[in-house]
Amino acid sequence: MRRLLLTGVLLAAPAAARDVSTGPWRKDVDRILDRAGFAPALWAVEVRSLSGNKLLYARNEARNVHPASSLKLVTTAAALDALPPGERLRTTVESAGRRDGLGRVLGDVYLVGRGDPTLTAADLADMAAAVAASGVRRIEGRLVGHEGLFPGERRGERWTWDDLVWCYGAEVSALAVEDNCARVSVSAGERAGDPAVVDRAPATAHYAVASTVSTSAPGTAPGLVLRRDAGSATVRLSGTYPLGQPPWQERVAVPDPARYAATLLAEALQARGVAISGGVATSVDPLPAGLRPLAVHEGPTVAELAVAVNKPSQNVYAETLLRLLGARRRGQGTPEAGHEAVAEFLRRMGVAAEGWEVQDGSGLSRGDLVTARGLVQLLAAMARHPQAAAFRESLPVAGVDGTLRNRLRGPATEGRVQAKTGTFLHANALAGYLTTRRGERLVFAVVANHHTVGGSAATGAIDDLVRFLASK
Repeated sequence: MRRLLLTGVLLAAPAAARDVSTGPWRKDVDRILDRAGFAPALWAVEVRSLSGNKLLYARNEARNVHPASSLKLVTTAAALDALPPGERLRTTVESAGRRDGLGRVLGDVYLVGRGDPTLTAADLADMAAAVAASGVRRIEGRLVGHEGLFPGERRGERWTWDDLVWCYGAEVSALAVEDNCARVSVSAGERAGDPAVVDRAPATAHYAVASTVSTSAPGTAPGLVLRRDAGSATVRLSGTYPLGQPPWQERVAVPDPARYAATLLAEALQARGVAISGGVATSVDPLPAGLRPLAVHEGPTVAELAVAVNKPSQNVYAETLLRLLGARRRGQGTPEAGHEAVAEFLRRMGVAAEGWEVQDGSGLSRGDLVTARGLVQLLAAMARHPQAAAFRESLPVAGVDGTLRNRLRGPATEGRVQAKTGTFLHANALAGYLTTRRGERLVFAVVANHHTVGGSAATGAIDDLVRFLASK
């Protein structure tokens, strides 16, 4: 029997997928999906009633498709199953060095990351204030950013170079700050020919912005080019920006997150009169014995982090949960260990994941492959799970919040659909729960792949399908 690989686990191959649709709503749904321009595309769809598991529509439901960010359903479900939802992720400043009567810490001080990806520069400033308020005046050693909980690859497999420049493709670390990104803005100068005004936040020595952007005449098109070379901490801007144009701003990825966080803390300490003799360093080595806390930041709970993953579709947070899964279930905070934990979770939940290829936790990888049937089985299993409420509450709500804030508005769907979106080039998805006009609860997964009609046309067809389901 042929065997396929799912994240390092060998599984039996599934039965051959059908190309035709089935279910009592076959003709109505086919008319929605088979509109002009979708002939070369692949639709993978399954819709079931949560009451009795009745199949209402299926098409290519066992075929592998790229899920895009709907894969975050898998990661957050596995995390809520494995990790205590009320557990808070903490970041600490610690030292084993003795403190003398002059306010000196005689040894290295560690900024210890434990997987809170929501840490901000303001949080680090608060921790620096707490250290200074405790009487520390000088650190006779290094300030070490410790990211040892996640010793593996910082990027997802098969992420593209374009992804790695922008905030949605930032590196992943157990010690993260500001989503491992920086905000860069460009405004026109006072007159044509003047250098453009460039700002950045947070302003820190860890990264630089080099600009040759000049101001162009009013009414001309912006011509900005942004580049950051591989491994470089310098963002380069070139081109032109016209007078009268509102400021342009974007968040870009910053390399070496642990050093980024440690540098921000060091600068905050120095601003409060705390000197550091040994500079800033990073480490993944085991922490020394005898550490004592100097400051503690209480981050979000696991359930709150699931919300922060699914509602805005935050990639770095999803990748963090994948590595936390590996650390808790397999004793190693690597993507590989996380994938093993996810595979075990899917088997235990009875999800038909045979033949899936899961390469990251966020769905940004172009190598991720899942099935609509498996997504529906996962959603149905989570509807019965002890953490069903936390899982459902993490999902965007149609017409209300998250990535569905501006979609599926109107009384038939608004507030009645909780589902995860997925979008990248030639791929769109939506999977989740809805309540019909008659009060029936449905679970569904809709994935469009290989289309060239554009994302708005694909999401329009998906939304029309969901409106049809909600009307029943």
